Amino acid sequence: MTTTPTVPPSGLTVLSLPMGDPRVRPLLDELAVEYATRYGDFFSSGGAAEEMNRYPAEEFEAPHGALIIIQEEGESVAGGAFRRYDEDTAELKRIWTHSAHRRRGLARRVLTELEDEARRRGYRKLYLTTGPRQPEAKNLYLATGYQALFDLDEDPEKIKHLAFSKDLALPS
Repeated sequence: MTTTPTVPPSGLTVLSLPMGDPRVRPLLDELAVEYATRYGDFFSSGGAAEEMNRYPAEEFEAPHGALIIIQEEGESVAGGAFRRYDEDTAELKRIWTHSAHRRRGLARRVLTELEDEARRRGYRKLYLTTGPRQPEAKNLYLATGYQALFDLDEDPEKIKHLAFSKDLALPS
């Protein structure tokens, strides 16, 4: 059985940043390429650009949102964000791991950091969607306690937006 090595916490720096910070740029640039490569105009004629510009940067700022970047030796290697979905729910967006740093447990670390921050902000639930051509994301969410809000046996291409939710236990 092969196990995926995880990144030890030492050597990593978790930063909470505004969308316009230059350290966020690698996340946005690589996500745009990833979306364009995997989906083209599958979701809309606007493609990746439309998705990347769907939400204003302010939605990912405190007090209702957050954006984190994980850096290793000064390089942005993973990140993600959340925005307010409703009073009790944060919506996770832009979960990303740099293509040269995948299979190291960084996406799990991003999820943990975002979940902890959402909990601190008083959210009781998380919601997210991923696309049908990202099976690794679907598997990550299922493995980390997210509930699929769709039929797992259905063709993901027909569903298009694979929605998940997770209840957060508030700190005691």
